[in-house]
Amino acid sequence: MPLIYLSLEQAIEIHQKTVEISGGGATGHLNVGQLGSCLEHIQNDDYYPTFEDKLTHIFFCANKNHCFEDGNKRIAISLGAQFLLLNGYVFVVQRFLREMENISYHVAAGLIDKDFLLEIISAVITDDIDDESLKLKIFTAISQELS
Repeated sequence: MPLIYLSLEQAIEIHQKTVEISGGGATGHLNVGQLGSCLEHIQNDDYYPTFEDKLTHIFFCANKNHCFEDGNKRIAISLGAQFLLLNGYVFVVQRFLREMENISYHVAAGLIDKDFLLEIISAVITDDIDDESLKLKIFTAISQELS
């Protein structure tokens, strides 16, 4: 079954609603072209062969590229959840929202890189997020901030 992709217009609308519902903030755009490029680029299966690769790239780009004045961490979570919903991963969305809230902060802080983010997102999708070795790896990564 072919994947359903988000358009830039949908992403902008999701950003506005996310900021509005989650407590406010600025809704201005800084560089939505980067987000549009990300949303187009994930459609290339040579670069992003799996659903998890595509979801990770959306999350990472939305989080790190500061396409909006405010809410970049929140939009990473919202776009990821919407991408899951559009593609039939309804059973994963609640877990994704819960687990990725804290992860989003640490991605933005540079403590979780894109490769590790892929590992985490894959574990969320397969419901292996409570794996002890993964928890330890996450703890070790975010503990760098405390040093």
